[in-house]
Amino acid sequence: MTALVTGAAGFLHRFEGLQQRLPGARLPFVQALREQAAEAFRRQGFPTRRIEAWKYTDLRPVAEAGFDEALTAMDDSPALPPAHGAARAVFVDGRFRADLSMLDGLSYGAESLAAALERQEGRLGALARPVEQPMAALNTMLFEDGLVVTVPAGVAGGVLDLVSLGTASERPEAFHPRHLIRLEAGASLTIIETATGPAEARYLHNPVYEIEVAFGAVLTHARLQQEGARAFQLSTAYARVEKGGTYDNFTLNAGGRLVRNEIHTVLAGPAATCHMNGAQLLRDGQHADTTTFLDHAAPDCASRQTYKTVLSGRSRGVFQGKIHVHQVAQRTDGYQMNQALLLSPEAEIDSKPQLEIYADDVKCSHGATVGAIDAEQLFYLRARGIPEARARAMLVEAFLREAIEGVQDEAAREALDAAVTGWWDRQGEAA
Repeated sequence: MTALVTGAAGFLHRFEGLQQRLPGARLPFVQALREQAAEAFRRQGFPTRRIEAWKYTDLRPVAEAGFDEALTAMDDSPALPPAHGAARAVFVDGRFRADLSMLDGLSYGAESLAAALERQEGRLGALARPVEQPMAALNTMLFEDGLVVTVPAGVAGGVLDLVSLGTASERPEAFHPRHLIRLEAGASLTIIETATGPAEARYLHNPVYEIEVAFGAVLTHARLQQEGARAFQLSTAYARVEKGGTYDNFTLNAGGRLVRNEIHTVLAGPAATCHMNGAQLLRDGQHADTTTFLDHAAPDCASRQTYKTVLSGRSRGVFQGKIHVHQVAQRTDGYQMNQALLLSPEAEIDSKPQLEIYADDVKCSHGATVGAIDAEQLFYLRARGIPEARARAMLVEAFLREAIEGVQDEAAREALDAAVTGWWDRQGEAA
């Protein structure tokens, strides 16, 4: 068993000890990726608030915590969230569990990264930028497993459940799954991802996604982040969308002590489309940060971003969204909106929408609003005999559903709606 580690130096020490035992250790290109990432992480360490992209999120609780290597889970049958499709890939503490997964008989390829690594040369590391993003560097040097999905041209893949379970209890653990998702021309797939863990568990879940959407393909990616109350999740996603392709992403942050959802999307071909929407439901003591970078790098592309945050108690939410329109990206249609609903005078939201435009024929807009529950709407419901707590819950759910309604896939939309319904009721508090 490795010793308990703290800070960047501890993770680097772990890498040095595990380097020859990590998946792909005998493959030169994997070793080169890991060593490059380790050097970047050694140079940068954990990002601090002096870095503009991390100005509103303090990672000291993560850097100062002691995390050990995840042990092999002893529970043969951990509780799984409800299934949304016929296919399912389950990871326990970052490691693939074939006995809990259902990947047989699919019309596309889906397997463990650890098992498929030698067949993934040219795909692993194609999009991620560990030299620029410290948490991607940490993932690259220490990933042990992940999911590899390849949907052939023209294949409709249906719905795939991607489940991550954290189980750490007495000893804090860290795991860094790497997921590679590729849709070839004209393919389609819906991924409904659920990340969860026990309320008492202390762990760091640091996933990285590399997502490629080819010509005319459609990927719906719905993420339900419901980690344990003491857990940390720091996720980084990279997506590249080619001509006529669509990437529809929705992230629901409802768990965890400190969470950051960072998405980098490039619209690389003409008429590509991206929807990056989400909601953050924050209780007392929670901190959630959504940071998006959207590159319009081709003409005639469209993007939509709607993020909504509900905050109660002493919670803090962050939204940073940047749309970069390159000079070649004429006739861009970009929209970005961030709205926050404060249910407590102690709650705080930081919002920083940004547009950087170098093309002259565009239609782009962004905005942000912050407010409390409308007193007139509350009075209207109370006057019709609805108890105050239920009336508040109804208004919160109505506020959130505007973002969820933008999800095109019915199965993904229903899963998100079920997670939102009754959230305020479950808090057992009245603002």
